[in-house]
Amino acid sequence: MLRAMDSAVSGLRAHQNKLDVIGNNIANVNTFGFKSQSYSFKEAMYQTSTTSTKGSENAGGVNAAQYGYGSMMGSISTDMSASTPTYVGGLNASVDGEGFFITFPKSTETVTVADMKKTDFDYTRVGQFNIDGNGYLTDANGNFVYGFRPDEVDKPTRFDGDLVAIKVPSDVTGNDFGDDPLQLTNVKINSLGEISGTVKSTDPDKDGKTVSIGKVAIATFQNPEGLSKKGSFYYGAAESDNSGNASATIPGGSTSSLMTGYLEASNVDLAKEFSDMITTQRGFQANSKIITVSDEILSDLINMKR
Repeated sequence: MLRAMDSAVSGLRAHQNKLDVIGNNIANVNTFGFKSQSYSFKEAMYQTSTTSTKGSENAGGVNAAQYGYGSMMGSISTDMSASTPTYVGGLNASVDGEGFFITFPKSTETVTVADMKKTDFDYTRVGQFNIDGNGYLTDANGNFVYGFRPDEVDKPTRFDGDLVAIKVPSDVTGNDFGDDPLQLTNVKINSLGEISGTVKSTDPDKDGKTVSIGKVAIATFQNPEGLSKKGSFYYGAAESDNSGNASATIPGGSTSSLMTGYLEASNVDLAKEFSDMITTQRGFQANSKIITVSDEILSDLINMKR
Protein backbone atom coordinates (compact mmCIF):
# COMPACT_ATOMS: atom_id res chain seq x y z
CA MET A 1 0.00 0.00 0.00
CA LEU A 2 1.35 3.44 -0.91
CA ARG A 3 2.00 5.91 1.91
CA ALA A 4 0.25 8.56 -0.19
CA MET A 5 -2.98 6.57 -0.05
CA ASP A 6 -2.73 6.22 3.73
CA SER A 7 -2.18 9.98 4.00
CA ALA A 8 -5.12 10.72 1.71
CA VAL A 9 -7.46 8.44 3.66
CA SER A 10 -6.55 10.21 6.92
CA GLY A 11 -7.00 13.56 5.17
CA LEU A 12 -10.47 12.56 3.92
CA ARG A 13 -11.50 11.52 7.42
CA ALA A 14 -10.15 14.72 8.99
CA HIS A 15 -11.85 16.96 6.41
CA GLN A 16 -15.11 15.05 6.79
CA ASN A 17 -14.97 15.66 10.54
CA LYS A 18 -14.47 19.37 9.94
CA LEU A 19 -17.43 19.40 7.56
CA ASP A 20 -19.48 17.77 10.34
CA VAL A 21 -18.57 20.64 12.68
CA ILE A 22 -19.37 23.25 10.02
CA GLY A 23 -22.69 21.57 9.25
CA ASN A 24 -23.66 21.60 12.92
CA ASN A 25 -22.81 25.31 13.16
CA ILE A 26 -24.91 26.18 10.12
CA ALA A 27 -27.79 24.01 11.33
CA ASN A 28 -27.86 26.02 14.59
CA VAL A 29 -27.58 29.48 13.07
CA ASN A 30 -30.97 30.39 14.56
CA THR A 31 -30.71 28.41 17.81
CA PHE A 32 -30.91 30.64 20.89
CA GLY A 33 -27.74 30.57 22.97
CA PHE A 34 -25.80 28.37 20.55
CA LYS A 35 -22.01 28.73 20.61
CA SER A 36 -20.20 27.90 17.39
CA GLN A 37 -17.33 25.44 17.25
CA SER A 38 -14.12 25.48 15.25
CA TYR A 39 -12.11 22.49 14.06
CA SER A 40 -8.34 22.39 13.67
CA PHE A 41 -6.01 19.84 12.09
CA LYS A 42 -2.73 18.38 13.26
CA GLU A 43 -0.15 16.18 11.62
CA ALA A 44 -0.43 12.43 11.99
CA MET A 45 2.48 10.08 12.73
CA TYR A 46 5.82 10.05 10.88
CA GLN A 47 8.10 7.26 9.73
CA THR A 48 11.78 8.15 10.01
CA SER A 49 13.87 6.97 7.10
CA THR A 50 17.07 8.77 8.11
CA THR A 51 17.71 10.14 11.56
CA SER A 52 19.27 13.52 12.18
CA THR A 53 22.95 13.20 13.02
CA LYS A 54 25.45 15.67 14.35
CA GLY A 55 28.40 16.58 12.14
CA SER A 56 32.01 15.83 13.07
CA GLU A 57 35.49 16.62 11.80
CA ASN A 58 35.27 13.71 9.37
CA ALA A 59 31.66 14.03 8.17
CA GLY A 60 29.06 16.72 7.90
CA GLY A 61 25.75 16.69 9.72
CA VAL A 62 22.67 15.07 8.16
CA ASN A 63 19.10 16.22 8.58
CA ALA A 64 16.33 13.76 9.32
CA ALA A 65 14.27 12.32 6.46
CA GLN A 66 10.70 11.46 7.47
CA TYR A 67 7.58 10.27 5.68
CA GLY A 68 4.29 11.70 6.94
CA TYR A 69 1.02 9.81 7.17
CA GLY A 70 -1.49 12.59 6.69
CA SER A 71 -3.57 14.66 9.10
CA MET A 72 -5.97 14.12 11.97
CA MET A 73 -8.17 16.10 14.32
CA GLY A 74 -6.26 18.63 16.37
CA SER A 75 -9.04 20.14 18.48
CA ILE A 76 -12.67 21.15 18.45
CA SER A 77 -12.98 24.40 20.40
CA THR A 78 -16.08 26.38 21.35
CA ASP A 79 -16.41 30.12 20.87
CA MET A 80 -18.02 31.27 24.13
CA SER A 81 -18.25 34.93 23.16
CA ALA A 82 -21.62 36.60 23.69
CA SER A 83 -23.91 37.14 20.73
CA THR A 84 -26.58 39.67 19.80
CA PRO A 85 -29.60 39.75 22.15
CA THR A 86 -33.00 39.39 20.50
CA TYR A 87 -36.07 40.93 22.11
CA VAL A 88 -38.92 38.45 22.61
CA GLY A 89 -40.65 39.92 25.68
CA GLY A 90 -42.29 37.90 28.43
CA LEU A 91 -40.51 36.37 31.41
CA ASN A 92 -37.25 35.99 29.52
CA ALA A 93 -33.75 37.21 30.25
CA SER A 94 -30.34 37.27 28.63
CA VAL A 95 -27.02 37.39 30.47
CA ASP A 96 -25.32 40.67 29.55
CA GLY A 97 -21.75 39.39 29.71
CA GLU A 98 -20.23 36.21 31.09
CA GLY A 99 -22.11 33.59 33.06
CA PHE A 100 -24.82 30.95 32.91
CA PHE A 101 -28.20 30.27 34.45
CA ILE A 102 -28.33 27.19 36.66
CA THR A 103 -31.00 24.53 36.10
CA PHE A 104 -31.65 21.02 37.40
CA PRO A 105 -34.32 18.35 36.73
CA LYS A 106 -35.09 18.07 40.46
CA SER A 107 -36.43 20.70 42.86
CA THR A 108 -35.46 18.89 46.08
CA GLU A 109 -31.74 19.54 45.85
CA THR A 110 -30.18 22.15 48.13
CA VAL A 111 -26.61 22.78 47.07
CA THR A 112 -23.91 25.02 48.47
CA VAL A 113 -21.98 27.14 46.00
CA ALA A 114 -18.82 25.20 46.87
CA ASP A 115 -20.48 21.94 45.77
CA MET A 116 -21.75 23.17 42.41
CA LYS A 117 -19.42 20.98 40.36
CA LYS A 118 -20.30 17.94 42.47
CA THR A 119 -23.92 18.28 41.34
CA ASP A 120 -25.06 17.44 37.83
CA PHE A 121 -26.40 20.95 37.18
CA ASP A 122 -27.27 22.05 33.65
CA TYR A 123 -25.89 25.48 32.74
CA THR A 124 -27.46 27.57 30.01
CA ARG A 125 -27.32 31.01 28.43
CA VAL A 126 -30.99 30.80 27.41
CA GLY A 127 -33.30 32.41 29.97
CA GLN A 128 -36.69 31.21 28.72
CA PHE A 129 -38.53 31.21 32.05
CA ASN A 130 -42.06 30.52 33.21
CA ILE A 131 -43.90 29.65 36.42
CA ASP A 132 -45.28 26.10 36.46
CA GLY A 133 -48.46 24.86 38.15
CA ASN A 134 -46.62 24.17 41.42
CA GLY A 135 -45.16 27.66 41.61
CA TYR A 136 -41.62 26.78 40.53
CA LEU A 137 -39.59 28.87 38.12
CA THR A 138 -38.72 26.57 35.20
CA ASP A 139 -37.00 26.85 31.85
CA ALA A 140 -38.30 25.93 28.39
CA ASN A 141 -37.53 22.22 28.96
CA GLY A 142 -39.21 22.04 32.37
CA ASN A 143 -35.99 22.06 34.39
CA PHE A 144 -36.08 23.96 37.67
CA VAL A 145 -34.17 27.24 37.78
CA TYR A 146 -31.88 27.62 40.79
CA GLY A 147 -31.02 30.75 42.71
CA PHE A 148 -31.45 32.36 46.13
CA ARG A 149 -34.61 32.88 48.13
CA PRO A 150 -35.89 36.25 49.43
CA ASP A 151 -34.54 35.79 52.93
CA GLU A 152 -31.08 36.18 51.41
CA VAL A 153 -31.58 38.95 48.88
CA ASP A 154 -30.53 41.62 51.37
CA LYS A 155 -26.92 40.69 50.54
CA PRO A 156 -26.37 42.87 47.47
CA THR A 157 -23.20 41.40 45.96
CA ARG A 158 -22.59 37.92 47.32
CA PHE A 159 -24.46 34.96 48.77
CA ASP A 160 -23.03 32.40 51.13
CA GLY A 161 -26.34 30.54 51.32
CA ASP A 162 -27.49 27.49 49.44
CA LEU A 163 -28.68 27.28 45.87
CA VAL A 164 -32.34 26.25 45.79
CA ALA A 165 -35.06 25.88 43.21
CA ILE A 166 -36.86 29.24 42.97
CA LYS A 167 -40.50 28.92 44.00
CA VAL A 168 -43.48 31.22 44.56
CA PRO A 169 -44.00 31.58 48.33
CA SER A 170 -47.23 30.71 50.09
CA ASP A 171 -47.12 33.87 52.19
CA VAL A 172 -46.71 37.56 51.32
CA THR A 173 -43.62 37.82 53.53
CA GLY A 174 -41.71 35.71 51.02
CA ASN A 175 -40.31 33.43 53.72
CA ASP A 176 -42.93 30.65 53.63
CA PHE A 177 -42.50 28.17 50.77
CA GLY A 178 -45.26 25.69 51.51
CA ASP A 179 -47.07 23.40 49.08
CA ASP A 180 -49.72 25.94 48.08
CA PRO A 181 -48.07 28.86 46.26
CA LEU A 182 -49.67 32.27 46.02
CA GLN A 183 -51.49 33.14 42.83
CA LEU A 184 -49.47 35.86 41.13
CA THR A 185 -50.05 38.19 38.22
CA ASN A 186 -47.63 40.48 36.40
CA VAL A 187 -44.68 38.22 37.14
CA LYS A 188 -41.47 39.83 35.90
CA ILE A 189 -37.71 39.73 36.23
CA ASN A 190 -35.42 42.74 36.58
CA SER A 191 -31.82 43.36 35.57
CA LEU A 192 -30.61 42.19 38.99
CA GLY A 193 -32.28 38.81 38.57
CA GLU A 194 -35.12 39.36 41.04
CA ILE A 195 -38.39 37.60 40.20
CA SER A 196 -41.45 39.37 41.58
CA GLY A 197 -45.18 39.36 41.10
CA THR A 198 -48.45 40.83 42.31
CA VAL A 199 -50.65 38.71 44.57
CA LYS A 200 -54.18 37.96 43.40
CA SER A 201 -56.27 36.88 46.38
CA THR A 202 -59.71 37.19 47.96
CA ASP A 203 -57.93 38.15 51.17
CA PRO A 204 -57.74 41.98 51.17
CA ASP A 205 -54.59 41.81 53.30
CA LYS A 206 -52.82 39.88 50.53
CA ASP A 207 -54.47 41.08 47.33
CA GLY A 208 -52.34 43.53 45.35
CA LYS A 209 -49.22 42.95 47.42
CA THR A 210 -45.92 42.62 45.57
CA VAL A 211 -43.83 39.63 46.62
CA SER A 212 -40.34 38.57 45.70
CA ILE A 213 -39.95 34.97 44.59
CA GLY A 214 -36.16 35.06 44.68
CA LYS A 215 -33.14 35.94 42.61
CA VAL A 216 -31.74 33.75 39.86
CA ALA A 217 -28.10 32.76 40.27
CA ILE A 218 -25.45 33.42 37.65
CA ALA A 219 -22.72 30.77 37.51
CA THR A 220 -19.26 31.69 36.28
CA PHE A 221 -16.28 29.48 35.52
CA GLN A 222 -12.59 30.17 35.36
CA ASN A 223 -12.47 28.50 31.93
CA PRO A 224 -15.96 28.33 30.37
CA GLU A 225 -14.54 26.65 27.25
CA GLY A 226 -13.84 23.64 29.49
CA LEU A 227 -17.58 22.99 29.84
CA SER A 228 -19.12 20.13 27.86
CA LYS A 229 -22.09 20.60 25.55
CA LYS A 230 -25.03 18.41 26.58
CA GLY A 231 -27.53 19.40 23.87
CA SER A 232 -30.76 21.41 24.25
CA PHE A 233 -28.67 24.58 24.91
CA TYR A 234 -27.20 23.05 28.10
CA TYR A 235 -23.61 22.75 29.30
CA GLY A 236 -22.28 20.42 31.95
CA ALA A 237 -19.45 20.72 34.48
CA ALA A 238 -17.64 18.10 36.53
CA GLU A 239 -14.87 18.09 39.11
CA SER A 240 -12.58 16.30 36.64
CA ASP A 241 -13.04 18.71 33.70
CA ASN A 242 -11.00 21.76 32.67
CA SER A 243 -13.58 24.44 33.48
CA GLY A 244 -11.72 25.48 36.63
CA ASN A 245 -13.18 27.09 39.73
CA ALA A 246 -16.94 27.73 39.73
CA SER A 247 -18.93 30.35 41.61
CA ALA A 248 -22.52 31.54 41.74
CA THR A 249 -23.76 35.00 42.66
CA ILE A 250 -26.70 37.26 41.96
CA PRO A 251 -26.57 39.47 38.84
CA GLY A 252 -25.16 42.98 39.15
CA GLY A 253 -22.01 44.45 40.58
CA SER A 254 -19.00 42.43 39.47
CA THR A 255 -21.37 39.80 38.05
CA SER A 256 -23.06 40.28 34.69
CA SER A 257 -26.51 41.87 34.85
CA LEU A 258 -29.55 40.68 32.89
CA MET A 259 -31.32 42.10 29.85
CA THR A 260 -34.97 41.47 30.60
CA GLY A 261 -37.23 40.35 27.78
CA TYR A 262 -34.25 39.34 25.62
CA LEU A 263 -32.78 36.01 24.53
CA GLU A 264 -29.25 35.57 23.23
CA ALA A 265 -29.02 34.65 19.55
CA SER A 266 -26.59 32.16 18.04
CA ASN A 267 -23.04 33.45 17.55
CA VAL A 268 -22.56 31.55 14.27
CA ASP A 269 -20.91 33.71 11.58
CA LEU A 270 -22.41 32.44 8.34
CA ALA A 271 -19.85 34.21 6.16
CA LYS A 272 -17.01 32.44 7.99
CA GLU A 273 -18.81 29.10 7.91
CA PHE A 274 -19.39 29.26 4.16
CA SER A 275 -15.77 30.25 3.59
CA ASP A 276 -14.56 27.36 5.76
CA MET A 277 -16.96 25.02 3.99
CA ILE A 278 -15.47 25.91 0.58
CA THR A 279 -11.86 25.46 1.67
CA THR A 280 -12.71 22.21 3.47
CA GLN A 281 -14.52 20.89 0.41
CA ARG A 282 -11.49 21.69 -1.75
CA GLY A 283 -9.23 19.94 0.75
CA PHE A 284 -11.51 16.89 0.64
CA GLN A 285 -11.42 16.90 -3.17
CA ALA A 286 -7.61 17.18 -3.21
CA ASN A 287 -7.27 14.18 -0.89
CA SER A 288 -9.66 12.15 -3.02
CA LYS A 289 -7.51 13.01 -6.04
CA ILE A 290 -4.47 11.56 -4.27
CA ILE A 291 -6.37 8.29 -3.85
CA THR A 292 -7.24 8.31 -7.55
CA VAL A 293 -3.59 8.87 -8.55
CA SER A 294 -2.41 6.20 -6.08
CA ASP A 295 -4.90 3.77 -7.57
CA GLU A 296 -3.62 4.51 -11.08
CA ILE A 297 -0.03 3.86 -9.94
CA LEU A 298 -1.02 0.54 -8.38
CA SER A 299 -2.86 -0.35 -11.59
CA ASP A 300 0.27 0.41 -13.61
CA LEU A 301 2.32 -1.85 -11.33
CA ILE A 302 -0.13 -4.70 -11.77
CA ASN A 303 -0.16 -4.28 -15.55
CA MET A 304 3.65 -4.29 -15.81
CA LYS A 305 3.84 -8.10 -15.87
CA ARG A 306 1.30 -8.44 -18.67
